[in-house]
Amino acid sequence: MKNRTIEEDLSNWIRKAFETAFPGLIPENAPVEVVATANEEFGDYQCNAAMGLSKPLRKNPREIARAALDSCSLPDEISRAEIAGPGFINVFLSEGYLAEALRGMQEDDRLGVRSVGEGKTVIMDYSSPNVAKPMHIGHIRSTGIGNALDRLHRFLGYRVIADNHLGDWGTQFGLLIMGYRHFVDEKALLDHPVEELERIYVQSYQKSEEDPSWRDEAKKELVKLQQGDEENLALWKRFIELSLKEFSSIYERLGVTFDLYRGESYYNDRLPSLVEELKEKNLAVTSEGAQVVFLEEEKLPVCIVQKSDGGFNYATTDLATLESRIEEFDPDKIIYLTDERQQLHFKQIFAVASRLGWRADLAHVWFGLMRLKEGTFSTRQGNVIKLEQLMDEAESRAFEVVKVSSPDMPEAQQRDVAKSVGIGAVKYADLSQNPQSVVTFTWEKALALDGNSAPYLQYAYARIASVQDKYTERFPKSDLRAFPIRIEHELERRLAIRLLRFADTLFRAAEFYRPNLIADYLYDLAQVYSTFYQNVPFLKAEEGVRESRVQICGLVARTLKKGLDLLGIETPERI
Repeated sequence: MKNRTIEEDLSNWIRKAFETAFPGLIPENAPVEVVATANEEFGDYQCNAAMGLSKPLRKNPREIARAALDSCSLPDEISRAEIAGPGFINVFLSEGYLAEALRGMQEDDRLGVRSVGEGKTVIMDYSSPNVAKPMHIGHIRSTGIGNALDRLHRFLGYRVIADNHLGDWGTQFGLLIMGYRHFVDEKALLDHPVEELERIYVQSYQKSEEDPSWRDEAKKELVKLQQGDEENLALWKRFIELSLKEFSSIYERLGVTFDLYRGESYYNDRLPSLVEELKEKNLAVTSEGAQVVFLEEEKLPVCIVQKSDGGFNYATTDLATLESRIEEFDPDKIIYLTDERQQLHFKQIFAVASRLGWRADLAHVWFGLMRLKEGTFSTRQGNVIKLEQLMDEAESRAFEVVKVSSPDMPEAQQRDVAKSVGIGAVKYADLSQNPQSVVTFTWEKALALDGNSAPYLQYAYARIASVQDKYTERFPKSDLRAFPIRIEHELERRLAIRLLRFADTLFRAAEFYRPNLIADYLYDLAQVYSTFYQNVPFLKAEEGVRESRVQICGLVARTLKKGLDLLGIETPERI
């Protein structure tokens, strides 16, 4: 496998062409590169650097583009390069190169994607539900986006440590302990633990709003817990155990796994020494009785690390967590997945960490909130759609579709396929959107089984599997690999171009933390394949052409399967 993608190769060539034409005049940071074209009329790849260089070079963009092309010969990959419009350079790849590149992709287990992360460690902090609260549909964002980035980084060769940083500490536990002692239904707790814990918390919270003495008692129970009271500690541990059991069931259905489950409480012992370190380094100072770090240089509000009553907060815990991770894992990067409301918080955390001299590349990947048409979710308002309920509904609807599409399939297999299709639909409905967009939840969108959806892509994969099965039935002695891949039809060419963009798509998705770029790519690939399938003969084509096309089909299938797998979506052989 070669070390560079076609986009990287072409970008290196075009930069060399510009530097040869204008020695010493091309700024090092000038974006002289090629990008995939959106419109095939303008070539396979395009460079628009001439327009940006017009001012510094004091020349007409078309003259600049012409000088660059005249300065060096075209590489073997390119059949022709044309200047268009105000100075675009349109690049067309040669059919011979495309055929050779597809063969290389076919012979590579990784489909031409190199392990750019080898030797590097990344910590992924995502999902992070709160103990004693059920996971609702909003959790699909952090869990789904986080897991897709987790899978993508692993595939790119990184050592990934997925850490589920649970919300297992805080003022809510005083109310929960009070609620447990007065309102718990033990049978309900065994049957539906998190639902029952949520019920007693809400009931306790409502009573605290009505009765100040109840609120005071809850605070006392919290203090006892924080001081290590055995009875309260035992209850707290039970709440975590029951919650984790239910969370694990949901993660199993979603195909999500973690390397660590470390809640906020794991870092409690570190909090006092962390504040002392900040004080010793003159970073934390006393203000109105609290310990704070002023961040005027970073143009950020003050960061409170210890409250005036001596208590600690999220900032303290997140700094202690970061310190622990750096000490234990020495990561090259730590990626945090949370919703948009945490942006300021993480800017402050990263600023304080920088002042402390902690060395790690920190990234906060924020996503837009998921809302209902009526507004945001609220446990207290009772308008939360539980994630388990969504998955049940998705599988149920998918099962009805599978029963109609494959009536001869055994019911157990129908249900397995329905699980893959239903859960895939839920995941893809979220992952196919820009993470930073605000998502309004509707059942129709979440469970779409056609259009730009996971079932559409799963069906495309299954259809290719059917083509390959039919070929094997008709030509059982044929050795496909003995035949060269040929790019002769325009639709073969379009499909080849899409396939070669796979690696660049993955690198870009990882660079910008956007799984939706993979979803966009897969949908485009499936659409071009569908046109190919409907307009070009496969099994009825002449020998050689037939084998070439079946091999191209196989590459499309492998690419769809790998791309969907990176999104955490299964690909049944039959639907």
